[in-house]
Parts: sequence; C-alpha cells; structure tokens
Amino acid sequence: MKNIILDTDPGHDDAVAILLAARHLNILGITTVHGNSSLANTTKNALKILEFSGLTHLPVIAGASEPLVQPPSYAASVHGESGLDGPVLPEPTTPVHTAHAVDFIIETALSTPQVSLVPIGPMTNIALALRKEPRLKTCVQEICLMGGSTTLGNVTATAEFNIWCDPEAAQIVFTSGIPIKMVGLNLTRQAAAIPQVIERIRALNNRVGKTVAAMLIAYSDNLQRLFGLPGGSLHDPCALAWLIDPSLISAEKMHVQVELYGEHTRGMTVCDQRNLQPAAAGLSVSDGIRTGSIPNAEVGMRIDTPRFIDLLVDTLALYP
Repeated sequence: MKNIILDTDPGHDDAVAILLAARHLNILGITTVHGNSSLANTTKNALKILEFSGLTHLPVIAGASEPLVQPPSYAASVHGESGLDGPVLPEPTTPVHTAHAVDFIIETALSTPQVSLVPIGPMTNIALALRKEPRLKTCVQEICLMGGSTTLGNVTATAEFNIWCDPEAAQIVFTSGIPIKMVGLNLTRQAAAIPQVIERIRALNNRVGKTVAAMLIAYSDNLQRLFGLPGGSLHDPCALAWLIDPSLISAEKMHVQVELYGEHTRGMTVCDQRNLQPAAAGLSVSDGIRTGSIPNAEVGMRIDTPRFIDLLVDTLALYP
C-alpha cells in the first residue's frame, strides 16, 4: 500500500475519494485547504466523512484558508454553502490535529520513505510546504493531483477550478521537479455518477452506500443544472484510482505550465502535446518552433470507466 498524504477540500467527490483511498492506500493524514468551501467548512466536512464511515483513526490537519495571491473563491453552486450539501451528517466530535497542514506535510514526508502527495483541491498547502522546505523536492516520491485540463475548463472557458483557485500555487507544484501525475477534466468527465452508477451504490444497502448515493444525487443535480452533464463527474476519485490501479489510466508525458497573466486564460494548464523529439531542443524561435522544456508530468488522457466504477462500488461495499 502506497504511503500518501491526501490534501483535500471536501466536496462531494472529495468524500468519495477519501472513502476509496482509505481501503487501498496508507493514508498518513488528511490535510484540508480552502476550495469547494471555506477552510472551516472543508475541515468540518472531512471530520464528518471520517466519522460516518468509521475512519476516525485518520488524522485531519487544517491548512491554508486562502490562496497565495488572490482572494479565495468557493464552489457553492456545485457543492452547496457547506461544501457538502445533501444528506445531513452528524456534527463531528473528533478533534482536529494540532499541527498546521504545511508543517505536517513537511515533517511526515521527511520522516517517511516513499510518500506520495495527493492534492485534490487547490494546491496552496503543497506550494507553501515546497517553499518552506526545499528538501521535499528530493524526498517526495510523486505528486498525483486532480486539476487542470488538456481541453476546456469549468470555472472559466479555459481554467479548471482547483488550478483557478490558486494558479500561483499550482505553478510552484508543476515546476518543483517532483514527478507529477495530472488528472484533469479531460479525463474525469469520462467517469460520471450517472443514475445507473448511483443506483448500484444505493443497492449495496449499507449505511455508507446509501449516504454516498444521496450525496451523489445532490451533486449530480447541480452539475446537470449548470452544465447539462448526465451525472456528477467523479474528479477526485480518479486521481486515487491511478495510485490504486495504474492500469486504469492511459497517460502521455507532457510539459505543463500554468498561465498566470492572461485576461481570459489565467489558471489554464498549458499542456504541450506536440510530442517534440529530443532533436527539437536545439531549435529556436527563428527556426519557426518555440520549444518548451522536457516533460514534467504524466497527463491522464483516458480512464477505463467500467473497471473504475467496479472498483468504486466494490470498495464502498466494504463499509458498514
């Protein structure tokens, strides 16, 4: 089982991602960040998820409440004012860990071999940790992130929500030199909680399955209203699925940069898909080709949707 730190902003799909990860990966801690809702809400939501699913042994550590540069933005239209609207979960009684998420990430990564960082929300905590402790660049095994897109955005025409919430943080991550797996909208919209999927989860007839089904109905209704989608995209679970079973994901190596300045493109992940050969490294703009750098990410392109859904349903069946 891979050692991971799961950095998250629950969020309906984040909730599903936590439940998926907890049965297949060694979660060292769940760090929370602003994003789908305020830090106070995302932290409370993480605790609620762990309590209703019997995972209270996992520590929850609160992190950054705002981006590096711009004001925070939330996704109430998708996840509700609480960040997890839908079925009412009991108020949590488990305390939050006393550390700050940035310090927890640093201390845990430095003391644990082969740690993977899994940010499935805005990457503020990860960027702050990289700034504070440069040794992370050599001791973190990989960063498997949910964010960006090779195609369209969702919060703007070009920018995906997690990147758009803190583009500067995302750029720090992509230029860190740590091996990166990127799961973006181009892939995650292949894996949706359509009615048939929700019914399979509800039919498990366990407490967690019924609650997750109700969550996904609320989430899917919002995405159908906003974007006309047939079901709620399971963005964050796709990133965890890549670590659980790499054969589920087909990826291509690319150089990825985050656009920070464009009036219409701020927060866009610019993915170089030209497949430039090593010989192109000696070319210049005068040769008619502007070259980027060598690939810095594996970018997920396709997911085996039926097998992914089977993995998700079978995992939820393991809960009470």
